[in-house]
Amino acid sequence: MTHSEGSATLLVIAKEPVPGRVKTRLTPHFTHTEAAELAEAALGDTLRTMLQLPARRRVVVLEGRPGRWLPPGFEVVPQGTGGLDERLAAAFGGCQGPTVLIGMDTPQITPDLLAPALTAAGRQGAEAWFGPADDGGFWALGLAVPDPALLRGVPMSVPHTGAVQRGRLVAAGLTVQDLPRLRDVDTPDDAAYVSALAPHTAFAATYARLTAGRRAVAR
Repeated sequence: MTHSEGSATLLVIAKEPVPGRVKTRLTPHFTHTEAAELAEAALGDTLRTMLQLPARRRVVVLEGRPGRWLPPGFEVVPQGTGGLDERLAAAFGGCQGPTVLIGMDTPQITPDLLAPALTAAGRQGAEAWFGPADDGGFWALGLAVPDPALLRGVPMSVPHTGAVQRGRLVAAGLTVQDLPRLRDVDTPDDAAYVSALAPHTAFAATYARLTAGRRAVAR
């Protein structure tokens, strides 16, 4: 199997990196423009990793418009309306067969982290894949059979989001395989941690450039 072949659909839920609309929790440590630069770098890293994974389709589920950050090889579909649970449900509703969704907040992801959900051997014996995040949410969710009802009504962006979502999968009788726990980039501390963890990413390079400039000004 090459990187271009596979039976799964890969979804990336993303927001156009527009200043003042993305990564607002990085301010005021970073300006809105700098926060958008970090968001764009994280999204770019994520999409480049997606291109290395076996997939039948690669889809960016986008709020906003495509930009220079979008490489060839991706379909783009608009996010649905409603809360995040409804938008995630709609994203899964547009797919058939094994489907894995990730966000744009984990630029440190590698192909190995998602391999269990994207190869026939890895999928054997599992019906759902769940990637917990340090903040209580989740960075990845995979379903062998996409069912939007598994996401609707799950409270999003609260400390128990992940627990509720995983519990929903178990309550539906699905065999769940857990993926490694990762840290989302939401705060300045998160950004420092992830850039140190994955120093060869565009995100780390952007973080280094922005913070080096700040130190130079401080002198």
